[in-house]
Amino acid sequence: QVHLEDSGGGLVQPGGSLRLSCVASGHTDSIHTMAWYRQAPGKDREFVASITRAVGIANYADSVKGRFAISRDNAENTVFSFLQMYRLKPDDTALYYCKAVVLGSNDAWGQGTQVTVSL
Repeated sequence: QVHLEDSGGGLVQPGGSLRLSCVASGHTDSIHTMAWYRQAPGKDREFVASITRAVGIANYADSVKGRFAISRDNAENTVFSFLQMYRLKPDDTALYYCKAVVLGSNDAWGQGTQVTVSL
């Protein structure tokens, strides 16, 4: 079983930056991919970015390409995933969730961290 804890959200002005963090614990060797999703009020949850745990191949939603950067750090029994967000826009306002794609098991999700981009 994999447990995720995400953090780092907050209030930031348009054009500002923020860094989200996710810590995975438990059976982390079974994690294939770490990802970030977001859900704005009244909208469906959407994919933001992902990165494979072993090789570090990253993918991004078109809406965040060139502004967001995902990374990961593998430690003993722990996997860290970071989402560095630059040039934030009001449309980036959402509840951001960390997700782990776990081989042979259900995906794991964090509890969510709120990002608000506003003056």
